[in-house]
Amino acid sequence: MADISQHGPKGLDATRAHYLALVQKRRLYGGITLAIFGLLLVSGFMLADERNAGGFWNGLPHMFDFPTDVVADTLPRLHLLPEHLLTYLPALLETINIAAVSTLLGAVAAMVFSLLSTRGLARWPRAIPLFRRMMDIMRAVPEIVIALMLIFVLGGGPVPAMIAIAFHTAGALGKLFSEVAENADLKPVEGLSSVGATWTQRMWLGVIPQVAPNWLSYGLLRFEINIRASAILGFVGAGGIGYELKNAMSWGQGKFDEAAAIFILLFLTIVLFDQLSSMARHKLAGPGAH
Repeated sequence: MADISQHGPKGLDATRAHYLALVQKRRLYGGITLAIFGLLLVSGFMLADERNAGGFWNGLPHMFDFPTDVVADTLPRLHLLPEHLLTYLPALLETINIAAVSTLLGAVAAMVFSLLSTRGLARWPRAIPLFRRMMDIMRAVPEIVIALMLIFVLGGGPVPAMIAIAFHTAGALGKLFSEVAENADLKPVEGLSSVGATWTQRMWLGVIPQVAPNWLSYGLLRFEINIRASAILGFVGAGGIGYELKNAMSWGQGKFDEAAAIFILLFLTIVLFDQLSSMARHKLAGPGAH
């Protein structure tokens, strides 16, 4: 302001010109970044298309062949759908159990990691970067990669899927839990500390009651995601309804009615748990939340 008042209109013009130059430079850098990103995207797509069996463009006209075959194979056997739904219900329950147990184990581990990696709450402040990097690794490795390694060691079944999903869940929820814990009021913690409470007591009585609603809300959201993940892991031999879907699709025509029944079960299950968890999250968030 002093410079502008001293130099008058010339100083204001110089400031405006300097600002416009900075804006143009920022736009230039932004345009270069977008151009590089676009080139990488196009080159990556072309490389993937060359390595893909049959090519993307050649297979594009056949995108709806499989859904058409499923519908054509299912319509004459609609009377068998109720029987198929009952047949694959145990596999669906196994998938839900995998998601529930893995979510519970991952959430417990996430609680510990989040409290140990939150500034102002950590038991060992110098180890905060170590615990944060551990959570980064946990959520960076896809569940399917972990499941494939565990299947090689443990064999097929629900246990590898449960461990893989719990491992990834611990890293993903740990990050979210830590962000919530950073906003917790430290006055209860300081009060407990003044009367000689241990670190575990300070966390259990001073922090967790504050963050529990948000933590539970994030846990329910993660449970929805884990249901889908456990179904997908069935394709690699990790059990559950995904394994049954893979078998039904592998047989080809003649078994597509069973695949349709599994699709219906998965769809209804995901919609049901999505609605239930949404209702629970709204209640936890309070009447003023949107």
